[in-house]
Amino acid sequence: MKKVILIICMLGVISLSYANSFITKDELTVLASKSGEEKSNVASSIFADINGHSLTVAFSQNLGEVSIDISTASGATIFCLSVQTPTGYQYYIPNAGSYVVTFTLPNGDEYYGEFEVTD
Repeated sequence: MKKVILIICMLGVISLSYANSFITKDELTVLASKSGEEKSNVASSIFADINGHSLTVAFSQNLGEVSIDISTASGATIFCLSVQTPTGYQYYIPNAGSYVVTFTLPNGDEYYGEFEVTD
């Protein structure tokens, strides 16, 4: 029962964030394997959205334990966390600038997205 409630809450947050991203055009748009391979079935299960300074990440299927790394565009890591999927996470980014979020799956595949935080 707890899982069902958690999933419903996550879907609500995702839908609100997704609707807001259409209005603000701050949608996180690029998700691809760093190796250059198209793996759309995995990429389509990773959702990320930036709304102001809040980065929201959610996974729609079980991908195992995924590492989430948030770094500046120059490569300086500002936050790193491992989460068990399917789940979600929200992180507040204090400073405006260009950032990259990287998702590393248990098999070593990496997916990333570039985004901007503005004041």
